[in-house]
Amino acid sequence: MHVAVPVKKPNVASVEDVQGHADTRQIPINKVGIKDIYHPVKVKDRARGEQHTVANFNMYVNLPHNFKGTHMSRFVEILHRHEREISVDSFGKMLAEMTEHLDADAGHIEMTFPYFVMKKAPVTGVESLMNYQATIFGEHHNGKTDVWLKVVVPTTSLCPCSKKISDYGAHNQRSHITLTAKLVEHMWLEELIDVAEAEASCEVYGILKRPDEKYVTERAYDNPKFVEDTVRDVAVALNRDKRVRAYVVESENFESIHNHSAYAMIEHDKEAVQ
Repeated sequence: MHVAVPVKKPNVASVEDVQGHADTRQIPINKVGIKDIYHPVKVKDRARGEQHTVANFNMYVNLPHNFKGTHMSRFVEILHRHEREISVDSFGKMLAEMTEHLDADAGHIEMTFPYFVMKKAPVTGVESLMNYQATIFGEHHNGKTDVWLKVVVPTTSLCPCSKKISDYGAHNQRSHITLTAKLVEHMWLEELIDVAEAEASCEVYGILKRPDEKYVTERAYDNPKFVEDTVRDVAVALNRDKRVRAYVVESENFESIHNHSAYAMIEHDKEAVQ
């Protein structure tokens, strides 16, 4: 006969808080926390209100020199509290809450996720989903919160030099335009995507029929750009947008006639030049 042995529950009050012990080495830690934790989230979507996705989180706080460790479980608790839709505003609140909950002066969160946009082919209008790699990241320090949006946008680039010197066609390649923007008010991820695609030689699509393929081929040929042209044109567009306080624009061409990429980057803080 099996007799169940009652399990004695530990007295929570008696469990020692090792992380809370004092540390005598007098060395503060800039970032301590959890890295590469996946969690389902809802993000704001311009077309449908919200979309469900899975995000990879990095969550850190600073640790003063006199504390031995931080409380790792509290990071996960913060994530579980914020399963509602995430926007730039709610992300900033989560960041501030995490920093306060862990008794820190500074906190940092990075949230990277696939983001999907329904696109119509330029001629036939056939619909297909395009995926973009998006990131929301930010820091909370001494009561101030800064939040950035980042998105990697696949595009097509066509070489102006190749077009100029060649009797037949011009070489083109797929490119990535990466926009990272610090915002002062709400901005849709789709709006950053729109800026990048508008300034590329041509945008790319999930599905193209023959009339669409003819259009995108000719569109790129009529709109050749070096990586230098691309980042400058995107910078002009972002300079005009008052919602963007600072930005980094990158363009990388995965060259079709070289075994290397072409790359350009512009970084600008509007407040620094005022």
